[in-house]
Amino acid sequence: MRTAVVGAGAIGGLIAAALARAGHEVGVLARGKTLAAIRAHGIRIVDGDKETSAAVNASGDAAALGVQDCVVIALKAQVLPGIAASLRPLVGPDTLIVAAMNGLPWWFLDGADGPLAGQTIDAVDPGGVVSAALPGAQSIGCVVHLSSSTDAPGVIRRGRGNRLILGAARKPLAGRAQALAAALAAGGFEAVASDDIRTEIWAKLWGNMNMNPLSALTGSTADRLLGDPLTHQLALRMMEEADAIGRRLGLSTGMSAPERVAVTRKLGAFKTSMLQDMEAGRPLEIDPILGVFPELGRKLDVPTPYCDAVLGLLRQRAANSGL
Repeated sequence: MRTAVVGAGAIGGLIAAALARAGHEVGVLARGKTLAAIRAHGIRIVDGDKETSAAVNASGDAAALGVQDCVVIALKAQVLPGIAASLRPLVGPDTLIVAAMNGLPWWFLDGADGPLAGQTIDAVDPGGVVSAALPGAQSIGCVVHLSSSTDAPGVIRRGRGNRLILGAARKPLAGRAQALAAALAAGGFEAVASDDIRTEIWAKLWGNMNMNPLSALTGSTADRLLGDPLTHQLALRMMEEADAIGRRLGLSTGMSAPERVAVTRKLGAFKTSMLQDMEAGRPLEIDPILGVFPELGRKLDVPTPYCDAVLGLLRQRAANSGL
């Protein structure tokens, strides 16, 4: 399988290294110091006190990599609309496109049943620019249940978890999703295939769409947010609004908002990814993680006053911080 990974960061680097270990031909689209480091040393993975390296073909030019059997998009989702058109040289009529990103993917409503079937979500696909370059009919989802970080360009440190869930929103791609899951499992991931990937994506986002924005606004770890009765209730109200949208779309999370918050509470005093980005001065994944809910609410005539308020505050906080 000839695969290109777009974004050789904390998640994309792990995926590229796993596929290379499994014997596949792997290219990485990178730039700057990351590109130079991978060309010189491969992708280096630090796991505890052990370091390994995986050799890949690194390039800063999609055309140089050429048409792939599989393209894995492992970028911050807010970056994708600005670069989607430049990825066209990687994609042929039979290329499998894998979204391994936080939030809702650009293809989420493509091929779906229900009241919004076939529509685009401007928060992640403004004006359809992403779907024009990366067709939804060729796309599958990859839900990431692990933590990792970059120690330096091209150097990725494993954290907790090792699970990937892959699945096709369209039945004709189900077999290819299963084959990719098997390849990633051969490379060391706990990778499985799901026949209901939209629900898997929705359930993960439902658990993140409250704590991520609230932590970025307040600078608080999850335990402090849930330990304060006012922010605890705000988190629940946001989840209830999202759940009402999910029900209209035929998506179930399988638990109540208080039950999901209880799961988060057990994780203790952790910093969300959005808080980590805020502290590091990196752009925030505002629209993919939170902005999608007010937009879907308007489309479905579901009120989202709590999500609207937090979204407005978060956008101002990010703008005032230069993010």
